Amino acid sequence: MKCVYYLSPTLKSTQQISDDLHDIGVDDWFLHIVSKNESELSKEKLHSSNYIETLDVIRDGLIGAAMGFAAGIVAAGLTTVVQPFGPEMHWFGYIAIVFVLSCFGAWVGGLVGIASENKKLANFRADIDAGKYLILIYAKKHQEDAIKQMMTAKHAEAELAAVDANFLNPFANLKVSKA
Repeated sequence: MKCVYYLSPTLKSTQQISDDLHDIGVDDWFLHIVSKNESELSKEKLHSSNYIETLDVIRDGLIGAAMGFAAGIVAAGLTTVVQPFGPEMHWFGYIAIVFVLSCFGAWVGGLVGIASENKKLANFRADIDAGKYLILIYAKKHQEDAIKQMMTAKHAEAELAAVDANFLNPFANLKVSKA
């Protein structure tokens, strides 16, 4: 499954694109729209994007967990040298230190991610701020060609902005189509 990004210039065009995508079998679950004004989308009964798509919670949470894991390994190593719990510390204690620091790192990373925009959307921030609508279409393998053909035939005003072949991977780069 790929995520195909289109930029639409108006709300009316976005509504027509949504209707046409429904006609070719794309469910609302696989169609999200990023907009400067979310209330317009809800008035038109269009599905706005969710926090996982707009914020960097997953990416920063994973980075925080990795940093916490590294800190846990260092702390467990220091615990063996300093022996603050005595010379006969059980191996489970070391695993607990690594686990707790990994969880703490994931938590802190998630909090950082809540405060930052998804890195994949940064390429489109200027367009979104200018009033355009970024349409995210999660295309199943058998729907990809039909979606592209329909968009080319019926919606020349919408611009293919990017394709994300690894939308589940928060570290993957987009193939940006814009100049």
